[in-house]
Amino acid sequence: MRTKQLGTTDLTFTVLGLGTWAMGGPWEVGWGPQDDNEAMDATVAAIDAGINWIDTAPIYGCGHSEDLVGQALKRMAHKPLIATKCGIRWDRHRCKIPCLRPDSVEKECHESLKRLGIETIDLYQMHRPEPAEDIEWAWETMAKLRDQGKVRYLGVSNCTIEQMDLLSHIARIDSAQPLYSMIHREIEPDLFDYCRERNMGILPYSSMGRGLLTGKFDHRRLTNLAEDDHRHRYPDFQEPRFSATLELVNQLKRMADHDKRTVAQLALAWTLRRPEITSTIVGARRPEQILETVQAGDYNLAPEQIEHIEHLLENRLTQIDQA
Repeated sequence: MRTKQLGTTDLTFTVLGLGTWAMGGPWEVGWGPQDDNEAMDATVAAIDAGINWIDTAPIYGCGHSEDLVGQALKRMAHKPLIATKCGIRWDRHRCKIPCLRPDSVEKECHESLKRLGIETIDLYQMHRPEPAEDIEWAWETMAKLRDQGKVRYLGVSNCTIEQMDLLSHIARIDSAQPLYSMIHREIEPDLFDYCRERNMGILPYSSMGRGLLTGKFDHRRLTNLAEDDHRHRYPDFQEPRFSATLELVNQLKRMADHDKRTVAQLALAWTLRRPEITSTIVGARRPEQILETVQAGDYNLAPEQIEHIEHLLENRLTQIDQA
């Protein structure tokens, strides 16, 4: 699989990274029930298949995702790079509590190290800039953790350019983790330009549209999602967006079939067409899922394919607007 240097760091990431949000199991923004053994098997399978880094966070399942990653790491001969986050705690109802107080950030780091069973976090990211008035405070603490050797490099997730400007005066930002996919292009072109000019890595999440861009979703599957699956509440899974995206996927499937690829692989290859992107995060809870998507690591789209997809994406937006 292709690899890229993360910004100015000495970290080299494969162009696909394993995301473990869904592995957290039931919580406020969960994906329904799962088999933990399968989730750990998927983690090991991802590394065996060539992926060299894992993205996780304490809030995913209220510590459960990091616990599973830590257990899976014990089964690996070659240890991957680990990226995790800070800034979101939880209450007894497993609901999110944004918190960027320095003492909380420091405590989160120590808890993550313990759950993961590692001595140093390779990439430590501010999960969300909330509450906004505390982001500088938290970033100073994250920089201290880096200086203490608890973490190696610092990144942000879901931050605006204005917020990144603010933080960069305190300590260098090595990477940004934004939402980005065919159906969520809000970061174009400003964030790409900003990161390219500053040689920052970009690590998008949800590039398969929370499952919508895998070619495996339809109205029946939506109805059969677990009651506590957060996608029931997410706008992309409501009309008119849902049906417009399904029509897009039907058209993408014809392109993917022509290349003997899957829609999921096509969606990831489309994301990786941007040279500013270091790696895109792919989620999986079963080995067969990651063994499919990992094949996108060597899938390059031709210019005429990218142009055709652009036309399809414009048609989708028109369909939504006219609904």
